Amino acid sequence: VNGIEIYSMKIDSQVTSRFAHNVITSRAVNRGNVHKEVFFDVDLPKTAFITNFSMTIDGVTYPGTIKEKEVAKKQYEKAVSKGQTAGLVKASGRKTEKFTVSVNVAAASKVTFELTYEELLKRQFGKYKMFIKVKPKQLVKDFEIEVNIFEPQGITDLEAEGTFITNDLQNIIKKTFSDRKGHISFKPTLDQQRTCANCSQSVLDGDFTVKYDVKRTTPDNLQIVNGYFVHFFAPSNLPKLPKNVVFVIDISGSMSGREIQQTREALLKILDDITEDDFFNFVLFGSEVEIWKETLMKATPENLDEARNFVRGIDTRGMTNLYGGIMRGIDMLNAGYEGNLVPKRSASIIIMLTDGQPNVGISNTEEIQTHVKKAIEGRYPLYNLGFGYGVDYNFLEKMALENKGLARRIYPDSDAALQLQGFYDEVSNPMLMDLELTYPENEISDLTKNSFKHFYDGSEVVVAGRFIDNNQNSLTVDVRGEGANDILSYTTQRDAVQTAKAFQEQEYIFGDYIERLWAYLTIEQLLEERTAATGEEKENLTAKALDLSLKYKFVTPLTSMVVTKPEDHNNQDGIADKPIEEGSPGNGRVRFKFLLWKLVSVSPSYYLASSPPSWYTSVDGDPHFIISVPQKEDAICFNINENPGAVLNLINDPVTGITVNGELIGDKRPNSEAKIQNTYFGKLGIANKHLNLRLTVTPEKITIQNGDEKTGFTWLDSVTLQQEGLTLIINRKKNLVLSMGSGVSFAIVLHQVWKKHPLHQDFLGLYTLESHKLSEQTHGLLGQFFHPIDFTILEIHPGSDPKKPDATMIVKNNELIVTRGWQKDYRRDPAHGVDIPCWFVHDNGTGLIDGVHTDYIVSSLF
Repeated sequence: VNGIEIYSMKIDSQVTSRFAHNVITSRAVNRGNVHKEVFFDVDLPKTAFITNFSMTIDGVTYPGTIKEKEVAKKQYEKAVSKGQTAGLVKASGRKTEKFTVSVNVAAASKVTFELTYEELLKRQFGKYKMFIKVKPKQLVKDFEIEVNIFEPQGITDLEAEGTFITNDLQNIIKKTFSDRKGHISFKPTLDQQRTCANCSQSVLDGDFTVKYDVKRTTPDNLQIVNGYFVHFFAPSNLPKLPKNVVFVIDISGSMSGREIQQTREALLKILDDITEDDFFNFVLFGSEVEIWKETLMKATPENLDEARNFVRGIDTRGMTNLYGGIMRGIDMLNAGYEGNLVPKRSASIIIMLTDGQPNVGISNTEEIQTHVKKAIEGRYPLYNLGFGYGVDYNFLEKMALENKGLARRIYPDSDAALQLQGFYDEVSNPMLMDLELTYPENEISDLTKNSFKHFYDGSEVVVAGRFIDNNQNSLTVDVRGEGANDILSYTTQRDAVQTAKAFQEQEYIFGDYIERLWAYLTIEQLLEERTAATGEEKENLTAKALDLSLKYKFVTPLTSMVVTKPEDHNNQDGIADKPIEEGSPGNGRVRFKFLLWKLVSVSPSYYLASSPPSWYTSVDGDPHFIISVPQKEDAICFNINENPGAVLNLINDPVTGITVNGELIGDKRPNSEAKIQNTYFGKLGIANKHLNLRLTVTPEKITIQNGDEKTGFTWLDSVTLQQEGLTLIINRKKNLVLSMGSGVSFAIVLHQVWKKHPLHQDFLGLYTLESHKLSEQTHGLLGQFFHPIDFTILEIHPGSDPKKPDATMIVKNNELIVTRGWQKDYRRDPAHGVDIPCWFVHDNGTGLIDGVHTDYIVSSLF
């Protein structure tokens, strides 16, 4: 592509006792006669930790070094301050995290990239699953995936499949396994990679998945190597425990439309899977809390039919009384046990789904956590599902972890109902309660988590630790758990000699794999505990996790990998971070210092009339979005084409509670011959949920609603208004400047046309001022760009318009064809505007915005 040829790409995976060690090697050559930028993109599983990266250019290797995050950050910022660009970027996706590096390669020179990452494969639905993202973006002469698996217990079955695998490609997957070894190879030729006989596009684009399971003659397996042990526990053929499930569902207004429709769809499918031994109920929370039945109900055919009718009628209303909803669910389970309504030996779980933040009842998240933990008292796991990006995910995760559950993000895609159903399937078959694996205290130190509220069918418990005496070679474990019919209790024993015998025939074990498995699992659990901890406890957990991350060279949320790479004879630093799941997608991206313009101590009318500051984000006109990228001294633009009446979410900050939505209007008389109708913003709704404050702006009037009080103005007024949490200045018939809450400021420009104009109507434009005062979790069509964004322009060439050249843009690890053009900035002159040069992204910002533009359509202004 563009003179760069990837002539070799190999993905080599070695799996020993569920622990996967993966090396991706990519070799490229610059076939051009000038130096070119070469990109190396890899999507990694979210559960993986990068352990190594290097680049080899003309025989010289440039390695990555893993450092404490703050140390790495200082080194990185020093490079950025010198005007150097980032070398490595990490962005968070749905199943994967993206690792990217770019480097300039001289004409006829070669570069080799090598990335290593490790992960412990989890068992779900009776299979271990390894996920490999395949996307070379071009035909590769030597492409190969090779997976070698060694399991001391023996392998029972082995599968390999790909979303891109056709019938022809299926025959290329070579799969063999016998006893303890499994091998998979996928090596398509150039012709087999083509989308058609003479095409240059590659069919290799999608997910390649390996699944397998191991033999189990006993419920568990103990392995001891070099002073460390790992204990795998996965009993089979146990009767399932009856379960009691309370679904706590957010029905606030923000769930309207597709979200509530998908929730109904998922719940109906879940009702089909509930067994007659189970008890269940529904709690709905908007401004008020509603329930299906007063008590938990047995899943009889009659009750299930009645529940289906109830679910079909679930609709949205009101705000978000999350506290009231979850406490009602806990009370319902407590009453079920106290009143002997449910079997004493049954597993109870609470599954809460929400897309927003608490704003009715108790809205302080720390206070909610305290009350919920006290009410549950460790009796039931709490699973929190965060729908979309408007949730305070940290709050949901912390509350779930404090109550022996977990949080999961439900992505607002077309398959959201399947995501909900898939999560329920994971926890729908409890087989044991209060499972505890006990090891001799005087022999073992640094034990990972060894007690579990529930054990679910098809999963596996993994416990690791190290011996106080490195020479010890045997271990005894006591296992105890409560099953459906009786108590499971037994003792198992293993010695190092048995493990060594199993490994004698093995040729491709990588290093001290059990020690690394222990370190991986320990770091993962320390980070999880850290989420729910505070004060000194949090500091201690952080210190332990950091120490292990550095010792074993893992890129975790506490460490970063720094790469110093050659470019134009200057050292250039890059940084790779491990993203964390927060309020909005892409939080793991490397953040540049973002130059922001501020409202200085002069009147807003003077500020808007003076020369425009360098950097801003705005939406105006038809509607045209302008996104400044200060470090490039440039801007990116895109349009959104939607029908009149559509309401678009422009800004949504779950932390400050500020949202901005805009409703589109069209021309007075639609042009039947035009493919796309002109649309503009005819109404803007700005709200601060925490202050119970709403501002509605139309070309006719401005309305402020503070609780039950309403105040109205027209554009003929010249007004300066100050009240708690709000400063509003209206410059007669021109614009208004608004400051809310933490000081975030917006300017709204009024566009007026001739009243008897046969086609056009008055409309509005929105310009952000102090957007840096919104949180990092801010999202929306405009809000997502309050986080810094970087891009690279390649191959500028003539376009269809001789005045507007086209180019290739690399942004968010996507390759887009963009056009150089101009958009209007109307702050100074609402009638004529000022031309702003920018790179225009086509097709509703596809590849630039997160998701697709229809994801940002909401049901109403508020």
